[in-house]
Amino acid sequence: MAGTRHDLTQGAIAPTLFRFALPILGGNVLQSLNGSVNAVWVGRFLGEQALTATANANNVMFLLLGAVFGIGMAASILVAQAIGRDDLDRARCVIGTSATFFIGLSIVIAAFGLPFSRHLLAWMDTPAAALPFAEAYLRIIFLALPFLYAFTFITAILRGSGDTRTPFLFLLLTVVLDIGFNPVLLFGLGPFPRMGIAGAATATLIANAVSLAALLLWLRHRKHRLWITRHERHLYRPNLAVLKSLIVKGIPIGLQMMLISFAMLAMITMVNKHGVDTTAAYGASLQLWTYVQMPAMAIGAACSSMAAQNVGAQRWDRVHSTAKAGVLFNFLMTGALIVPLILFDRTTLSLFLPDASPALAIAVHLTPIVVTSFLFFGVTFVLSGVVRATGAVIPPLIILGIALWGVRVPFASLLQARIGADAIWWSFPVSAVVAMLGSAAYYMLGGWRKARMLPAAHTEVAVPAEVPAQAPSPVADVASCDERATGVGGP
Repeated sequence: MAGTRHDLTQGAIAPTLFRFALPILGGNVLQSLNGSVNAVWVGRFLGEQALTATANANNVMFLLLGAVFGIGMAASILVAQAIGRDDLDRARCVIGTSATFFIGLSIVIAAFGLPFSRHLLAWMDTPAAALPFAEAYLRIIFLALPFLYAFTFITAILRGSGDTRTPFLFLLLTVVLDIGFNPVLLFGLGPFPRMGIAGAATATLIANAVSLAALLLWLRHRKHRLWITRHERHLYRPNLAVLKSLIVKGIPIGLQMMLISFAMLAMITMVNKHGVDTTAAYGASLQLWTYVQMPAMAIGAACSSMAAQNVGAQRWDRVHSTAKAGVLFNFLMTGALIVPLILFDRTTLSLFLPDASPALAIAVHLTPIVVTSFLFFGVTFVLSGVVRATGAVIPPLIILGIALWGVRVPFASLLQARIGADAIWWSFPVSAVVAMLGSAAYYMLGGWRKARMLPAAHTEVAVPAEVPAQAPSPVADVASCDERATGVGGP
């Protein structure tokens, strides 16, 4: 079986986008549910110190994921553009090169990070009482990183090809395994040893390793059209044009994730200075915030893949319509989550914190302030996803850098002397509005339609500011994987 083609260049925009985004949203729900269930086990049974430890360690993990996230996203865009042009050979060339680079880099990061776990946590000012817990947790997470990276890479490629159902199903398997193994290894049930907080990280390792193996076997068994057989292993030899594009385009995308991760590290470093109760409140609130931002993240990812396929097919009218539909869906779906979360904040937060804990009152106070920011950041997710689909990756990076490091971190740092921890909480909505305004301005006035992912094989005709129904393709002809092309596309 060659695999089913998932064409995002045809059909009504809004229904197609919604159906495509729904499994991504379901996957985000599963991941957040997994984190929340694990937080319940850790917070309820191991206490605030253990929950503080996981909050600090998970921030490091997100930073490390961001380090290679951009490579996977760039590969996904390249594959989507190739699929939009109905060029399967080019898509497989991209997959082979990016797999070699992406997975190899993840192993290097894990190998270097493992011995420095404690130093990273100490640098973050992790509370001394929580440091041993955080180190035990983070060291195992480093061992799990290659499996996490590989699984994330393959699911990104499948989404770029227009398939979100398969990643959802195997992510479901990951979550079921993680939730199932968590209490078993946490408390040492049956023949398994009692590992404490390290058991939570070990459950993550096992779940991702098993699911990755199952996904690879499934793709091979189904003879998926993107599967590289043993007779095609030459595709894993890096093609220089693709490799340069992955680096030149992937690094700025990855830096966006790292900017977010570093900003979150800066936030939790400031939060840590207010004591264990405030940090525990922040960690519990994070569990709810992940749910609020899920629709925007899902829609943004769906818009990126859908726009990239239409860029490849030179359907610029559909690219513009995808952006409009994505912004509308963001406001409707994110707004629908914010209202009940504010109304029932104490009930939901008490799932992660004991009723008598001083941290609960702090969490109830800060949550309504922060959650509104995700409505504005959702617009940024969508518009950035669309403009990245052409290869325009630097302007979204600059906009995000200004919002986070020119507004959020200074706002939170400088105003703490006057309003205390509230400066941290209010920095979220203020910076989110700045990011939204910057992204909207670039989408309407910027030159993202002229960008490209790979070097052009011909001179491009100037593209007018208005979005035409048929524009010159920014997708370039790339040499076959047996040729060592050297050109790099524009910014």
